[in-house]
Amino acid sequence: MPEYRKVTVESVANTPNPTREKKEIDEAVGASEFGFNVFTADPGEQVPWGYHRHPDHEELFYVLSGQLRVETPDGEFLVEVDEAFFVPRDAPNRAVAAGDEPCRFVAVGAPKDADSAVIEEECPACGEDTDRTYETVEDHGRTVYVLSCADCGVETRRFE
Repeated sequence: MPEYRKVTVESVANTPNPTREKKEIDEAVGASEFGFNVFTADPGEQVPWGYHRHPDHEELFYVLSGQLRVETPDGEFLVEVDEAFFVPRDAPNRAVAAGDEPCRFVAVGAPKDADSAVIEEECPACGEDTDRTYETVEDHGRTVYVLSCADCGVETRRFE
């Protein structure tokens, strides 16, 4: 017999990421074939950790409130309330909350088991477009994520 599940988005724990809030609904309901996340990002916050691509994974962003700017090699796209934006597999992109209000949006991706991302941003130290590694550290009782250049090891970003 199928096992149906229902959750309220607000009851799902926040997952550490560079935005105000990320709710991994797929994990909360036990979905195994697709990712389904609800983000709340303050103006200027980027999703996820940088300019990236998923070699074997498609994504779809659907804006619930606010505005989302998606940066790609083909230009920038402004996604507004009740609009959806599709990102094909292996297509570089970075999403940033645009405008003066927080952006709340849904990110759906499939297949779920192919969700690995390659972050490719210019390193301020070595000047090359490189991948990022990350580690978690404790800072005054809080877990902080530290991103570093995969080539030269210089720290490039921190967030809780």
